[in-house]
Amino acid sequence: MAEEHIQLVEHFPDADAYCRLRAQAGMSPKTLEAARKGLPNTLYGVSLTRDNEVIGMGRIIGDGGCFYTVVDIAVAPAYQGRGLGKRIMNALDAWLRQNAEPSAYVTLVADGEARHLYAKYGFVETAPASVNMEYIVAPRLPD
Repeated sequence: MAEEHIQLVEHFPDADAYCRLRAQAGMSPKTLEAARKGLPNTLYGVSLTRDNEVIGMGRIIGDGGCFYTVVDIAVAPAYQGRGLGKRIMNALDAWLRQNAEPSAYVTLVADGEARHLYAKYGFVETAPASVNMEYIVAPRLPD
């Protein structure tokens, strides 16, 4: 499996491939309906393909001016550890540097050791000054 057979394309996967790759990479699942609604709002995205199969992805979302968030960086397990995450980040970083305003705030959530990769692009940990906070919309149980 030579790396030269893996292509980076400036197009984000469709909803089916997106959901499949998130599951393969051990990321939180997204419903097909959520993916179909959300993916068209991608500002910029890339896919890594091998033999017409999506094996990696990454995208940027945001308001197109003040705020950008790097999300959905994923590489199928069989292809991890080969520098493909860096290849995805190179493309996303290049797009941001060409298209985002100098005052833009760019964020991401780094899982585990991935923070070392992101640090190479200038991302810094902000805790304790600020911390990532989140919640997942789900039906609430009565109090």
